[in-house]
Amino acid sequence: MPMKQVQLFFPLLLTLLLVTSPCYAQAISPVEGLEALRRGFAGISDFTADITQEKRLFLMKRTMVMNGSLRFRKPDLFFMEIAPPFSSRMLLRDSVIEQVAGRDKTPARIALPPEQGLKQWFSRLTSPITSLPDSVAVQADLTNSVYTVTIAPLGKGGVKDIAIVFLEDGTIKRLVITERNGDRATMTLKKLRRNVGLTERDFRLE
Repeated sequence: MPMKQVQLFFPLLLTLLLVTSPCYAQAISPVEGLEALRRGFAGISDFTADITQEKRLFLMKRTMVMNGSLRFRKPDLFFMEIAPPFSSRMLLRDSVIEQVAGRDKTPARIALPPEQGLKQWFSRLTSPITSLPDSVAVQADLTNSVYTVTIAPLGKGGVKDIAIVFLEDGTIKRLVITERNGDRATMTLKKLRRNVGLTERDFRLE
């Protein structure tokens, strides 16, 4: 290859490598991550979405793939329904979980530590975030306008950490919940609809 072509080839190769190289996550401060989450959710009162959930059971070394839907309304209501063959319905009202699985009509009830309740968390997102809450550890990164904020409660509850993947406008793309027993649930959200006017009737197990 002539020297002149060699001189042109290497800058072109370098440019191509830079363009096609994968983008790596850029760490941002935990406060910046939480503030981005707060800003994104500021204009959202409720939302619905279809989900695909991958549930990895640590002890059984297997992953189950499920489909369903979820609903959320500020400040403390969350409902998720999983379609057959893994039929279940789960309602989280602040810090109390009620779940019905299969044909069972009697819900199982679990009380989370008060500091892990939805109402307390969203009360912290009503004003600009300038410091971290004492009860959690937070990590955050930003990749191609996609934020990932990982929140780890410092208490002894069953949840080890929750990772929220979202866009600047508050659109949640994925939730990853890791439990202290090693189980992990990854929920990918699709067809998300915001501010649809959900009421109490939309958050019942019946």
